[in-house]
Amino acid sequence: MQPVHFPLSISAIVIDLDGTLLHTAPELSEAANRMLREMNYAPVAQELLASYIGNGISWLVKRALTGDMHATPDAALYDHALPIFEKHYTELLLNSKVFDGVIEGLDAMKAAGYRLGCITNKVARYTEPLLKGVGLAKYFEIVLSGDTLPEKKPHPMPLLHAAKFFGVPIEKLLLIGDSLNDTVAARAAGCPVFCVPYGYNHGEPVDSLFLDAVIENLSAALPLIKHA
Repeated sequence: MQPVHFPLSISAIVIDLDGTLLHTAPELSEAANRMLREMNYAPVAQELLASYIGNGISWLVKRALTGDMHATPDAALYDHALPIFEKHYTELLLNSKVFDGVIEGLDAMKAAGYRLGCITNKVARYTEPLLKGVGLAKYFEIVLSGDTLPEKKPHPMPLLHAAKFFGVPIEKLLLIGDSLNDTVAARAAGCPVFCVPYGYNHGEPVDSLFLDAVIENLSAALPLIKHA
């Protein structure tokens, strides 16, 4: 890979949701534990459940049931558990909080002329009411959820789709995320990627990932880019 020279020339910015824009781990973890209690399973520590976030709710439910990052529960058990989780998560959804610096960062990006999108593996039935409920929907021209396209992160398809939507070359699209999923998707697509250090990278530090920069918050991206 060629050395990165800052500032990067960028036309549009797409941002991950869980762990980047919103602190959703408490609600996801509580919904998983309510599900487990309703099924007479022992609850799981929030820290462990948070390490399962990032691949969508299906993954989180399977991991909560097995307590293992790689095990797969019985299909009938999963089919029974999923609607229970969904019931509880729907009740808790709008309790999620915006991370510090997010509003300021989005305002600054808009003021600098960048077009913005949100790309998440969360399904649309949660993504859309959540963004509206916390007041972030107005910032994004496009929102791609985990079930919007045939593929989701770490597949490059959502990033390529966003670049086409914005009418910009993929290398002029910046992804800001918090996890391995984001960096793998960006590298496969051919776009730059920054990560915040406060998110849900399966409990691992983001500075070990194949990325272009670790930024303290969204505003910290601006000195590293220039408008293309």
